[in-house]
Amino acid sequence: MSIEVSKMISKSPLALALAAVLMASGCTTAPTNTSAPAAPPTASASPAAPAANASPTPNNSAANAANLPVTLPVLDAMFADDSFAGELKSKLKLTDEQVESLRKVAGEERAGLDEAGGQSGSTPAATRRASEKIQTVIGAEKAAAFNSFVSERWAGGAGALPTQPNNVPDDTRVVVNAPAYRMDVFQSGKLVKTYKVGIGYPEFPLPQGLRKADTIIFNPTWTPPDSPWVKGKFEPGKKVEAGSKDNPLGPIKIPIGLPSLIHGGKAPAKLGGFASHGCVGLTNPQVQDFALVFASLGGAQLTPEDVANYAKNREETKQVKLGSSVPVELRYETIVVEDGRLHIYRDVYDKGTNTEENLRRVLEVYGVKLEDLSEQERAQLTQALQAMARDAHGNPADGQPDAAASPTPGKEKKEKDVRETKTIKGEKEIVIDVAALRGKGYPAPVNLNTGGAPQPKQPAKKKA
Repeated sequence: MSIEVSKMISKSPLALALAAVLMASGCTTAPTNTSAPAAPPTASASPAAPAANASPTPNNSAANAANLPVTLPVLDAMFADDSFAGELKSKLKLTDEQVESLRKVAGEERAGLDEAGGQSGSTPAATRRASEKIQTVIGAEKAAAFNSFVSERWAGGAGALPTQPNNVPDDTRVVVNAPAYRMDVFQSGKLVKTYKVGIGYPEFPLPQGLRKADTIIFNPTWTPPDSPWVKGKFEPGKKVEAGSKDNPLGPIKIPIGLPSLIHGGKAPAKLGGFASHGCVGLTNPQVQDFALVFASLGGAQLTPEDVANYAKNREETKQVKLGSSVPVELRYETIVVEDGRLHIYRDVYDKGTNTEENLRRVLEVYGVKLEDLSEQERAQLTQALQAMARDAHGNPADGQPDAAASPTPGKEKKEKDVRETKTIKGEKEIVIDVAALRGKGYPAPVNLNTGGAPQPKQPAKKKA
């Protein structure tokens, strides 16, 4: 199918409203992409997994919304759409003064997020802080309804994820697992490409859910808003062209539902860590490579020459519409069986996922019970879960004990079998060989594009 190319209208009132939220991370997309999508084909179970556990959850935006924490930066992104403020007044009966107060506290919080690499907090802390400030403005009575309204709006009608952990698609789609900083491209059930990515800050986490994308936008511009955080850094209202070092979007953005994007503009050092506000971040060469792969998934004809030509003509923003939308699955899985090995990732958004209960759910997918494992394997897994039950900064997750405070007997021997690999900025994963899982699991990366990010040394696989 030929590429449909149309010039963006950058001076419309809606575009100007959206520009206000394209902050240093630039992770916002137009509200026109937030309508409830038709549910894309549901991913099926891995061939190695029992079919009995493969049934997906029905498309349920309310269930999706429960996984989306309301933070002030998220709220700030919602205010990019003029209709949001109006709906707060009409549906929640907020006053003009209350709406403006919410807009102000959200903008102030957003300004504190340092895209240049400053320390960020935790998702639960950001959620609690938002709850306190929202209650101060509108009162506790309306706060619960307000949070539900914002969460459901953020979910945007996205489909629910499959209930089975580590699900391997049998169709064509993009799968992003935030704790693994990994984006996979599946074509007709086959993994064809893997990218190392950056994810949203804890204060503005990458959401969960099954979304869709049907547009590639080349040369997106960015207009700094007239806000205090802009002063001294940018000229408010002056458009920043694509390709400029000051444009946080890079040469390409792909909307995947408000307020998230897949986009470029990231330095290699940002990959494998926090890099954006609710988005999937790539380097410029990565996003150009991904655009070619993504276009082919959606039936559009896009060549390397096309991409190069768009990059040369930076002053003209272009849209490429795909022939058919592509599902984009946003996961949060910290326990993953991959190619016969069990990977336990740090709980970067502090969701409390590294538990024995979740471990049992993952093992059961492959017909394995925790009791079936050797005493040594169980001890290793217990230690790994405790070590990885930490937030992005290495602090124990809410309600979790500090593993460092209670040394485990036989530590020296276990360290030979529990392989810990460090990624940049201190995020970690622990990889454990489990004999019963050999030959099973989610596929290992294929044609990995690291974007030039420093890579940890991968431990050699133990022989049986």
